[in-house]
Amino acid sequence: MTVHPRGVRSFVLRAGRITQAQQRALEELWPRFGVPYAPAPLDLDALFGRSAPRVVEIGFGNGEHLLALAAAHPERDHLGIEVHLPGVGRALLGMKARALGNVRLSGHDAVEVLSTQLPQDSIDELLVLFPDPWHKKRHHKRRLVNPAFAELAASRLRPGGLLRLATDWQPYAEQMLEVLGGCGALVNTAPGGGFVPRPDARALTRFERRGLDLGHGVWDLAFARRS
Repeated sequence: MTVHPRGVRSFVLRAGRITQAQQRALEELWPRFGVPYAPAPLDLDALFGRSAPRVVEIGFGNGEHLLALAAAHPERDHLGIEVHLPGVGRALLGMKARALGNVRLSGHDAVEVLSTQLPQDSIDELLVLFPDPWHKKRHHKRRLVNPAFAELAASRLRPGGLLRLATDWQPYAEQMLEVLGGCGALVNTAPGGGFVPRPDARALTRFERRGLDLGHGVWDLAFARRS
């Protein structure tokens, strides 16, 4: 089992207001759709009740993209990971409203979930969309995408599986490109080894729309696990 050496975390838990509806969703829907953390590999077929292609999204926010993807691809199973409870509650409400049965949610640290709960060669696609760029140089050590994460992510992908990333912070995009390009288990799918066009399948979230309205660029990357 590949275990990521956990030191500095890539997130800070901030107290956020949970609405009554979100709290009710956490109480009523989490027992069915939530994935409690335990340091042991999950049986994903048992978790979803079937064998299907598996997509994992790290840091799904309020679930806009995750739920849109799950609704568009009922033939796939989707696991979303988000540490902020209001976002988890909102995603649960969205799942209920759309009657989505192909989504499960984790509220734990994504690196620990990948390290200890997701088996090797078990994921068809891993999404890391707009992770915190930790702009200040002294905080760069908190960035999620580093060489250890690249090796961990690659080990959880099936051969040929895709690691997709996006950021609106160009220095982080360039760091991602360098870090992932240095991982021997991954190969850049972009011709020429650069960035890829924005995938049509990626739902435009409020966060991304706001950035585009402000004139921010967006950089997409796609790396495949070598066969």
